[in-house]
Amino acid sequence: MTLIIAEAGVNHNGEMDLAFELVEKAAASGADIIKFQTFEAKSLVTKTAEKAQYQRSNTSVAESHYQMIKNLELKKNDHHRLIEHCSKHNIEFFSSAFDLDSLGFLADLNLSRYKVPSGEITNLPYLRQMGAYQKPIILSTGMSNMDDIGNALMALESAGTSRDKITVLHCSTEYPAPIADINLNAMRTIRETFNVEVGYSDHTSGIEVAIAAVALGATVIEKHITLDRSLPGPDHSASIEPNEFKNMVTSIRNIEIAMGNGIKEPSEKEKANMLVARKSIVASKRIVKGTIFSNENITCKRPGEGLSPMQIDKVIGSIARKDFNLNDYISL
Repeated sequence: MTLIIAEAGVNHNGEMDLAFELVEKAAASGADIIKFQTFEAKSLVTKTAEKAQYQRSNTSVAESHYQMIKNLELKKNDHHRLIEHCSKHNIEFFSSAFDLDSLGFLADLNLSRYKVPSGEITNLPYLRQMGAYQKPIILSTGMSNMDDIGNALMALESAGTSRDKITVLHCSTEYPAPIADINLNAMRTIRETFNVEVGYSDHTSGIEVAIAAVALGATVIEKHITLDRSLPGPDHSASIEPNEFKNMVTSIRNIEIAMGNGIKEPSEKEKANMLVARKSIVASKRIVKGTIFSNENITCKRPGEGLSPMQIDKVIGSIARKDFNLNDYISL
């Protein structure tokens, strides 16, 4: 089954009540995992760093990039509280670290997997530290080219994590991401080039691209979730609300069932329709014994209980061995 990650990210706005509610809504929506972000502003960003355009559009102009990040930090104890809350609601807690100390902290929490955010794919010390943990890794590739992906995979492998433990997520890091920029076929290119499991981290406004990614072979889907797109904060406007997330999960699960086993054959329920929908070779007029069958005295009609029309070349030109009335099944 596709692993579905509800990306809460920083949509808790630094408020634990919001974070707890996100856990509850993600669980009710059918997500397998809810993911937050772990960082310390002092280790992540300089005080003179500029915001991204989407961040400037969705946050106060007076608030610096550093202050925005500082306001969105989760304290260490917050992580423990969230893990407990996730356990109560039967959903896996997950977080992505954005600095080395935070990555070490997540290691101490003994999470079942790690996530390389798109911005860390060229951070060699970060990749080496994560790779040394030898646990499953999800590698996000927004803003990356094939060389970036290849280099990151080599770094993770060299540090100790085998490629069969790494899932590479295709991603377009724009919030929201324009449909024309998605290039979903790149996901298949990544899989074929690097022989890895692939998935898709979706930043589009809707849910259809994530669903299509599953049909193309994504084994992981990550999508931002918010309680309300109108809330203040950098990522809310590019997230989907709980009812939309639930619809996405339902659609993905339906697609998984619909993909089937790849063997083309009629289903059991289809077989019941075969006699009704298919045709047989029948007499189009009365045929007397000894008459030669031709296009003038035979035709094809439902139901399919008699000789298949695929045998018509054998019938035409042969001799009727008995009399046939109109619509009688033809036999040789």
